[in-house]
Amino acid sequence: MKALAALGRLTLGALAAVGRAGIFAFATLGHLLRPPFYWREFGVALMQIGYFSLPVVGMTAFFTGGALALQIYAGGARFNAEEVVPSIVAIGMARELGPVLGGLMVAARVASSIAAEIGTMKVTEQIDALVTLSTNPMKYLTVPRVLAATLAVPLLVGVGDAIGIMGGFIVGVNRLGFNAAAYLKNTADYLQPWDVGSGMVKGAVFGFLVALMGCYHGMNSGRGAQGVGRATKAAVVAASVLILAANYLLTELFFST
Repeated sequence: MKALAALGRLTLGALAAVGRAGIFAFATLGHLLRPPFYWREFGVALMQIGYFSLPVVGMTAFFTGGALALQIYAGGARFNAEEVVPSIVAIGMARELGPVLGGLMVAARVASSIAAEIGTMKVTEQIDALVTLSTNPMKYLTVPRVLAATLAVPLLVGVGDAIGIMGGFIVGVNRLGFNAAAYLKNTADYLQPWDVGSGMVKGAVFGFLVALMGCYHGMNSGRGAQGVGRATKAAVVAASVLILAANYLLTELFFST
């Protein structure tokens, strides 16, 4: 009975955490539709989440595209199907690897930063100061970051797709001996607009989840340095797991037959 009681407490605790996060998400969406809106905070968040995340997303995509080309060529050589490298690199980057790896990189960089920033503000009572100034903390801190991430991550995914395909192209032409014109033609022939569009839709969902988890765990941070550290770690873990789960659900929705 003790084991069952412990399992029950764990299950109830997990469900309560999901419920709190869900309520936080619905409250955020509600505030998105009501003024006032803090455009300066939105602009700063857009630069921090979008522009400054571009180098890490770009490098990740470039090396992933190159490694993917090598792996597909090695696998295709077993069946005399080396010519599929350009099309699979393009489709794989646009549909899956670009959005997922981009989302995970943004989660590692942005969710931790948001949670640490808001958690520190809570510890130093700056959030209480906002309330005394009649400023809603969710509208001032959460809404601009969530909206900025939702808009910026799809753009990062699109740029990452292009860089990843370029990485596969460079490896394919210089390392695997593909003809440059034939490689580009094969890529253009097989890559469809919805392949890119589905990845960018995934990017928008992933950006929303990343910023939401960063803000949620920052707002619910414990007191002291240890509380901020736990909130930062929990934000990254939660955002990463939600990205992988959402990726499966969206893939099932978009591409199931």
